[in-house]
Amino acid sequence: MGKVICVGLGPGDPELMSVKADRLVRSAPHVAYFRKAGYEGQARKIVEGMIGAEATEYPMEYPVTTEIPFADPEYNRLLSAFYDGWAERLAALAATETVLVLCEGDPFFYGSFMHLYTRLRARCPVEVVPGITGMSGCWTATGEPITWGDDVLTVVTATMPEDELTRRIGDTDALVVMKIGRNLEKLKRALTAAGKIDNAWLVERGTMPDQRVHRLCEAPAKVPYFSIAVVHGQGRRP
Repeated sequence: MGKVICVGLGPGDPELMSVKADRLVRSAPHVAYFRKAGYEGQARKIVEGMIGAEATEYPMEYPVTTEIPFADPEYNRLLSAFYDGWAERLAALAATETVLVLCEGDPFFYGSFMHLYTRLRARCPVEVVPGITGMSGCWTATGEPITWGDDVLTVVTATMPEDELTRRIGDTDALVVMKIGRNLEKLKRALTAAGKIDNAWLVERGTMPDQRVHRLCEAPAKVPYFSIAVVHGQGRRP
């Protein structure tokens, strides 16, 4: 009997992959990865040149990304069917083979693989290899520690309602904001209302060759999907 192994590939720089992830990628006979239709996919880019010539690849193309609001019932229906279908295919393959699933960052931190994991774990053996998170790569790129002493770190998504986003930003010492995209202006308003806009940084494509780091108030009108905002804590220190 085979199994499904999901490997966290880290924030984007291939040199920030774990030794275990590197070994598994290079030896995998079957490799699956998520991507948007028509694109190579970030996970696949990270392992370019590492997958064996004889390996079989399985691009898992999302049926929808930003075309319709995530609150729309059709969004959930399409993605649920997508995950159901791929869970079925991977479980069937794992009956006799070992298949590797690639995941940017850490699979259990806002990773798409989580939706496969909950569908697969009762059907076949599943192993998860953790990776460096994207947010860790981004706050390191700013050149400043994210937390000091007793600082409380809060991780939020910019997709939440503006009043709730503002409240959580105001209640924390250090901050990481994920899933910015089309919510940049809402995030700016929330940071301004919480009195933290001047201390916020935006990191685009952290650890990747085209990484950009700048103050969030000076951010362009549009930012790439792989963007994370951070506010550094200023807590207790000797």
